[in-house]
Amino acid sequence: MNIYVIVFLIQILAEGYAISDVHIGYQLTLAVPSAYTEGLSGRAYLMETEQLSPNFRTALSVEAINEKYWCSLDIFLGDVRVWTSGHLSKFYTTEKCVLELTYYGDLRLKDQNERIGWRSGTSGQGVERLQLLRTGNLVLVDSLNLIKWQSFNFPTNIMMWGQSLSSATRPSIKKNITFVQLSSEGLGLFTGKHQKIDQITSEGPEPLRFLALGNNTGNLGLYHYSAEQGEFEESYEALNTSCDLPLACKPYGICTSSNMCSCIRVVESDGFQPDCRARNIEGLCGRSRAEMLELRGAITVLKGNPNEANVTKEICANLCLDDCSCVAAQYTNLGECFLYKFIRGIKQVERRNGLIFMVKIPKGEDEGHGRHSGLQKWVIIVVGVVDGFIIFLVLGGVGYYIIRKKLKNSPITGQET
Repeated sequence: MNIYVIVFLIQILAEGYAISDVHIGYQLTLAVPSAYTEGLSGRAYLMETEQLSPNFRTALSVEAINEKYWCSLDIFLGDVRVWTSGHLSKFYTTEKCVLELTYYGDLRLKDQNERIGWRSGTSGQGVERLQLLRTGNLVLVDSLNLIKWQSFNFPTNIMMWGQSLSSATRPSIKKNITFVQLSSEGLGLFTGKHQKIDQITSEGPEPLRFLALGNNTGNLGLYHYSAEQGEFEESYEALNTSCDLPLACKPYGICTSSNMCSCIRVVESDGFQPDCRARNIEGLCGRSRAEMLELRGAITVLKGNPNEANVTKEICANLCLDDCSCVAAQYTNLGECFLYKFIRGIKQVERRNGLIFMVKIPKGEDEGHGRHSGLQKWVIIVVGVVDGFIIFLVLGGVGYYIIRKKLKNSPITGQET
């Protein structure tokens, strides 16, 4: 219990004495509880910008997740976490979480055993101090104020106002667009000569503060701060249709034409699985152990570069079968083959426009049920039941209203005059 008190005392004290920058030799330690408590979090705010609310703050954080404690360096805009050192790889620790800016200029996170879980990699580059700029950019600078490392070069799911994403911060793709930059009016697309090609414009008059990729839906949005509501609100959404969102449903789920989520149910010896996660699909590989089954009336909205081109559907299926990490594949009538390591973004369609979606199942799992059973049958049964139930409720309500209206308007009989 004493450890919990230390965690939150550090948070309160750090909030009150946050500074504008820290110098080499700085070290901050956050205690980690010995027992796991779901939802527990502690933060030590070490720097903040001098702006009107909401302003930027830098924090050392410890959070409970997956039965362990996650140690991270974070940047917050108000209550929104806009950058974290653990975006790509989380650093789990016990006993304590330590932030250190070494005398050699390396910013790092470590645990009680001096094990390093994250670092800036700037040792020996003349770094003198860590600063938090008014844009929310966390930077390491030398004695001449030259930036040696900055958080803007390591984007997460949020893009800040004034931040640019160039070929140095994304995979190399041969396109005319060299970089994108977020301004108060929208997201600008630029060439290498800083010529604006196009712009995604905000739909509201308020200045934009950041762009974010939603963790729960996968939707891309532009956000402004509403002083009236005291929170950030969306000014623009890339996708307005629920079933077009890549994370509209849980893994192994499908978004139906009624904008509702149902489950892919895989046949087992004891019947259908009760949840949305087909445990007997993952990890299968080899054509003697697995086979690909086409899902009729279903595609995935997840897109990218094809894994193979100018191949047949059979070759595409075999590519997934031979890959132990592959669980699904989508094939186009142009001969393009897309392989997936997870099943998300599936939606019901009436016309597939040349798209064929296939999932990997154990060999012979659908025997005895016919080719329209098992995975194929769920599209008809589950979607039909959901849509039929909605139609039944609508028609029932209309019928009830008509009967009530007739009874109300009919003459009253059986009374003496």
